[in-house]
Amino acid sequence: MEEKILQKKKNGMTMLILFVLLYIAAIAVIIIGAQRDRGILIAVGVIYAALGWIPFCGLAVLKPQEAVVLTLFGKYIGSLKGEGFYFVNPFCSAINPAAETKLNQSGDVKASAAKLMQLNTMEGLNMNRKGNSVDKKISLKIMTLNNNRQKINDCLGNPIEIGIAVMWRVTDTAKAVFNVDNYKEYLSLQCDSALRNIVRMYPYDVAENVDTTGDGIADDGSLRGSSELVAERIRQEIQNKVSEAGLEIIEARITYLAYAPEIAAAMLQRQQASAVIDARRLIVDGAVGMVEMALNSLSEKEVVELDEERKAAMVSNLLVVLCGNKDAQPIVNSGSLY
Repeated sequence: MEEKILQKKKNGMTMLILFVLLYIAAIAVIIIGAQRDRGILIAVGVIYAALGWIPFCGLAVLKPQEAVVLTLFGKYIGSLKGEGFYFVNPFCSAINPAAETKLNQSGDVKASAAKLMQLNTMEGLNMNRKGNSVDKKISLKIMTLNNNRQKINDCLGNPIEIGIAVMWRVTDTAKAVFNVDNYKEYLSLQCDSALRNIVRMYPYDVAENVDTTGDGIADDGSLRGSSELVAERIRQEIQNKVSEAGLEIIEARITYLAYAPEIAAAMLQRQQASAVIDARRLIVDGAVGMVEMALNSLSEKEVVELDEERKAAMVSNLLVVLCGNKDAQPIVNSGSLY
């Protein structure tokens, strides 16, 4: 389905003035026919006065970044884009199957939650049956879809919870309306599918022997450390799926990322243990360097001569002091060194 832009229909004001003048002329014809006792003039004026409202149905006003898809007796005739006052065939119908779809996104909910609940009651349904029209205009603005958090297993099998926000807009109104049943629900479903496809390729944190790029070489990619790369891959995955629906994915961002509650405590202990090990390794490396420096300094300055046994005792004492969690309590030897 190719989009057709109706560019020569922005003549609504001219047609409105014409229809008003015709109505005034019909009233004048009725008056003149009554005065001159002309039945034909009266009949013509009455018929137009009764049917003259039909052309007014072809007037349409569009705000900036709005569009309307028009069909005439089931055939697609074109789309109106851009702000202006338009006149089209009054028998045309505006089509937007996603007009009543309410997603968790910007620019999509015009009523409060209470009003939406009321519309779902029998009273609200009866009101809609009585003629309350639904806005069939398609927004061309950039909108943000904030999908619900999903629980997904990463490449190591750990369950995580992740949520994304997707910035998107409609670029082809014909494809959005006719190629898919409901382009909003279609987009939401493709976001969930793409999120699962990409997340299962990455570990939550950096892991060994994991290939996240598919080139057969292990790398250090992870959901926590490579969020920009992961978000871009999610965007590309969604874009490939929704191109046929006339949608453009501008950006995708990870808004929430955490381990699932059932393993969060265990993973926290694991991270704490890893941090303690790294800290201890750094402390030991520093302590060994300080002990080596102390022995070399004593030997070079010939402050005292120590045999191997005394050097071992000194190394042991210094390591205990430097690597201990609490301050050392030194014992002063008042006697001979040996």
